[in-house]
Amino acid sequence: MTPTTILLIKGLAYLFGSITFIVGLKMMGNAKSASQGNKLAAIGMVAAILATIILHTDASGQLASVPAIVYFIIFGAIALGTVVGWMAAMRVQMTKMPELVSMFNGMGGACAALIGLMEFAHNTGEGKTGTLIAILLGMVIGSISFSGSVIAFLKLNGTMGKPIRLPLYNILNTALLIGLSIFTAYMVHMSSQPGIDHVSAPMGLLYGLFAVAIIYGILFTIPIGGADMPVVISLLNSFTGLAAAFGGFLYDNKVMLTGGILVGSAGTLLTLIMCKAMNRPLWNVIFGAFGGSSGGSSLEVDGSIKDISVSDLAVQLNYSKKVVIVPGYGLAVAQAQHIIKELENLLEERGVEVKYAIHPVAGRMPGHMNVLLAESNVSYDKLVEMDEINPEFEQTDVVLVVGANDVVNPAAKSDPSSPIYGMPILEVDRAKTVIVNKRSMNAGYAGIENLLFYDPKCSMFFGDAKKALTALVAELKTM
Repeated sequence: MTPTTILLIKGLAYLFGSITFIVGLKMMGNAKSASQGNKLAAIGMVAAILATIILHTDASGQLASVPAIVYFIIFGAIALGTVVGWMAAMRVQMTKMPELVSMFNGMGGACAALIGLMEFAHNTGEGKTGTLIAILLGMVIGSISFSGSVIAFLKLNGTMGKPIRLPLYNILNTALLIGLSIFTAYMVHMSSQPGIDHVSAPMGLLYGLFAVAIIYGILFTIPIGGADMPVVISLLNSFTGLAAAFGGFLYDNKVMLTGGILVGSAGTLLTLIMCKAMNRPLWNVIFGAFGGSSGGSSLEVDGSIKDISVSDLAVQLNYSKKVVIVPGYGLAVAQAQHIIKELENLLEERGVEVKYAIHPVAGRMPGHMNVLLAESNVSYDKLVEMDEINPEFEQTDVVLVVGANDVVNPAAKSDPSSPIYGMPILEVDRAKTVIVNKRSMNAGYAGIENLLFYDPKCSMFFGDAKKALTALVAELKTM
């Protein structure tokens, strides 16, 4: 096989992989085609990986002679990773999906960091400035993504408790970021000097830079508070994509570059959307000011809390014309997505219009509620985003809030002292009747009182979401 033929086949494989990534990402924008899009992108990735391994060439462009043991190690590692990843993805509960996403994202960052650690010594010396920039930026960003994702994982699964904020935290974090940037620039300058080779490469400083990046990733993520978690996950995801793109530059690998750019740009756009939904500027996120205020509300709460029985709720729903369901993390914890779908079907059979109001940061990661409801075959057309559903609440007979809290808290509009003040919310308090299903009166993820519960139009429907909704469905069937 001639070098031209090898280059052509490899280029076509990379082109195929890049196209499947783009088309697959587009298909993931719709719940009906998301699974097929994911499989299509996976096929493209397999093609690119096989082309890279099998068509590996030497300096002359001919197929390189690779010992069989090397192929055995490569394909053995791929098989092991595939089995572990498959089992983890198949066994994970929907409530643990954010943790899985964080860990997988962290592994991507770790791979980018390892590439930098391995390739640095072989790419030093005069004329290597561009290559060194790609290597060191990929390593630094990948390290930040890795350690940040580990902290996010620990916070999501409850291992780490309340956010930790050191004295003068923002100043410390910003100073560390500036120092890390200067350190990286110095490493590029010093390692691109004449006479520097793989023997004289400053490996000690490289490991020091790696350690500083790991520390910054920890400090960057450790003060996460409340509903900022989706923003953090999205931002760390964009970091991993950017680190992978630098790897594509390093190896002149077009499919790696394309994949990294897609992940990085998609993560960045999603981060901006999340920031808008949280009323938090991007610079505020980048410089570690998560959870802005740790204080609670100073607004005095008027009114009292009243609960509603399952029979009374069934009557209200049965004679409603329009019902909007607001899903939250409590729905995922109770694994109640299938019973909520059964409730929807039952109401629609009786002529009730049913929609789902989706807040951009509901749950513990971007799109958490969309994925949860898609699992129970809820039509994607019934999932209505916040900006579109808010004007409809005034014409809604009953809003059923299941497991959501901070995203429906009117304090975001009325209480300047609240940590979530200014955050766009689902304005369910404008509906004729609001029913909130919660297990208890405990505060939400942001740790503050919800003023909605004291609204005269609001009633509490206490209980585990799955058990409570099952009882509600059973009551409706008798009517």
